[in-house]
Amino acid sequence: MANYMLTLEYDGTAYSGFQIQKNGITIQDVLEEAVGKIAKEPVKVIAAGRTDAGVHALNQVVNFHSNLSVPVEKLPIAINSLLPRDIRVKSCRIAADDFHARYSALAKTYLYRIRQGEIESAFERNYCWWIKRRLNIVLMLEAGRLLEGTHDFAAFAASGSSVKSTVRTLIRYEQAAFAGGVELRFTADGFLYRMARNLVGTLVDVGLGKREPAEIPAIIASRNRDCAGATAPASGLFLEKVWYE
Repeated sequence: MANYMLTLEYDGTAYSGFQIQKNGITIQDVLEEAVGKIAKEPVKVIAAGRTDAGVHALNQVVNFHSNLSVPVEKLPIAINSLLPRDIRVKSCRIAADDFHARYSALAKTYLYRIRQGEIESAFERNYCWWIKRRLNIVLMLEAGRLLEGTHDFAAFAASGSSVKSTVRTLIRYEQAAFAGGVELRFTADGFLYRMARNLVGTLVDVGLGKREPAEIPAIIASRNRDCAGATAPASGLFLEKVWYE
């Protein structure tokens, strides 16, 4: 039985996240149905990251075990023919038997897109956080750099998480500013439930002058969710890359 590794991109607007749920259609629901039709048996896919409702992916990675008659190089076309247009398989290969999309990952990079201006774009509304007020991106970068390193990120974790430890390493924080807004990138060895969106909400508070960059260490030390910023909208978040050896 081969271990197939797929790289996907999807628009998460119409879905209740990646992982199968009792209520609402998910990316996993749709993908497993499509792959199952090709395999002629039920297939269970494992994702690198369980993106939330409304969150998108540029390079989500999944794996599953099956014996398929379709050649591996033809699988993206075959699977895409059975998928809605807002989910696409970009590539497929045979991975090592012990490869696990989630546990084999060394790090993940999440991209968050912020757009600014008085009038919100009709075309960008599902793919960014539209903020009318001008952000101080210099202060945001200063604050973001203070998040780098190994910390207990409990203050940035939403309730409902059952992880054993809230310690994570934020390997790198990056910003890319342009005329229409700013893009934020977080690369970490792991993310807590809604951690990326809570980090963004806190950095936006800094950008709007509601808090100072120097407050970041105290927020981390507090381990108190109430001390950090509000959760940023899901629409601006993209799983950009999953890092493996």
